Amino acid sequence: MLKENKIIKAIQKINPTAEVSVAEEDINSIVWENGTTPISKSDIEAQIPGVEQEIADAATKKINDKASANAKLRALGLTDDEIEAFKSWAVY
Repeated sequence: MLKENKIIKAIQKINPTAEVSVAEEDINSIVWENGTTPISKSDIEAQIPGVEQEIADAATKKINDKASANAKLRALGLTDDEIEAFKSWAVY
């Protein structure tokens, strides 16, 4: 899975239609593309804690959803081996 770039995500919280590229997570490498109006670094940095929390919350939700799904499958009588076999061919 591709890691979310928190700089781009912070920019998109301010301007959802912004077209930018960023090298790694380096705020100093932002390239504003196709006439996108630049946003100040301080405004972008102010959004980063919220973005980091959203990313952490999404990761926690994914873990909890997986545990819930496994518990529900076990409640239906599937064994751990059957659950793993199901995961190997299921489309997510």
